[in-house]
Amino acid sequence: MRILIFLALFLPMCLHSQITIKNASFEDEPMDASVPTGWFPSAPGTTPDILPGYWNVYLDASEGETYVGLITRDDGTFESIGQRLSAPLQANACYSFTFDVAHSKTYYGYDKPLKVRIWGGQLQHGKDQLLIETGFITAEDWQEIAVEFVAKKQINYILIEAYYKSGTYSYKGNILVDNISIIKKCIRA
Repeated sequence: MRILIFLALFLPMCLHSQITIKNASFEDEPMDASVPTGWFPSAPGTTPDILPGYWNVYLDASEGETYVGLITRDDGTFESIGQRLSAPLQANACYSFTFDVAHSKTYYGYDKPLKVRIWGGQLQHGKDQLLIETGFITAEDWQEIAVEFVAKKQINYILIEAYYKSGTYSYKGNILVDNISIIKKCIRA
């Protein structure tokens, strides 16, 4: 009986401390210029690709069947996608999650390596807090990136952005993203 009472009280707290992302592995029908189900475009001109199979990109997904490809262009534009979290991240709380990234050297002219920036925001296209900016991703195989941060204020949305800025130079590049984990509250010793 005590175990049932413990589970009834503790399980909802455990589940609430895990924030899920819809379609975290970008599963959808492979196609170019299409936003995966559950995501929205978050920058002007965003036309992500659901891969593999388009733009000469054939890397297998790190999880599931498909993943998303985001590009930057030599006119200074870039692609980003986002979605509302299953529950808000609370201000002053520590969270962690992982995601997988890779680079394609054969993305039909969009072949240079990029960084990934992930933002948290209160509003749909908000960039209230930069949660992570990776280094330039050059590996053609999947790499897992671990993220840990303290939310400065409540975060309702997450945005994933292709990024290259180093001065004012812009170019055609790509980043492949897959397999975003559940966002969990940090476990501190």
